[in-house]
Amino acid sequence: MIQVEVWSDVVCPWCYIGKRRLEGALATFPGEVSVEWRSFQLDPSTPTGDPRTVGESLAARRGFTAAQVKGMFANVTAIAAQEGLDFDFDRARTANTLDAHRLLHFAKAHGRQGELKERLMRGYFTEGADVADHTVLAGLAAEVGLDEVAAKQALTDGSYAEDVDADIAQARAYGISGVPFFVFNQRIGVSGAQPLEVFEQALAQSSLTVLRAPEGTASAAAGECTDDSCAI
Repeated sequence: MIQVEVWSDVVCPWCYIGKRRLEGALATFPGEVSVEWRSFQLDPSTPTGDPRTVGESLAARRGFTAAQVKGMFANVTAIAAQEGLDFDFDRARTANTLDAHRLLHFAKAHGRQGELKERLMRGYFTEGADVADHTVLAGLAAEVGLDEVAAKQALTDGSYAEDVDADIAQARAYGISGVPFFVFNQRIGVSGAQPLEVFEQALAQSSLTVLRAPEGTASAAAGECTDDSCAI
């Protein structure tokens, strides 16, 4: 069985696009594959309860005009649409994703990590869900078959924070500074939301190439977000 580990953030647009492209490659791959979602926070300093839209936050942080932000979002929205995704950046709110990542580890412990990952990203990019709000998070967990009360308790008591930290530490060990980042059988590293064909090749060759310290992750490449920018 091939193991695929994916470092990504819930609020990273290229991570959702890359997820779809990976899934497209998996759909035609004849072998068995397991996918594990690893935690990565693009901006751990994001305050909880930030009322700004993601566009307002981006403009303030990077000094972009409203027109520049609109153009950037239009571009990535069009690319997402090619993958069957419906992005609505007007509804997307700035959010600290630590608790969402903790909840993903809770879901992993109960066999629903993949389902929750999809629900969180759809909630954020399409529905404008506040993925930092505990009630919202627990409700989304319930939608994918997890116990809502247990999910809310895990969020309240700080559970799984050490698992998030471990994922981020492993990302640093690999030299990962931008997401999405995909590791196949701890041997092949793929940076960014690459074309479907790249994922097909990685699956086919995953037993042949030894993973080295990833190159080209110090700044945003095409289809990648770092802690201070997205290559949109």
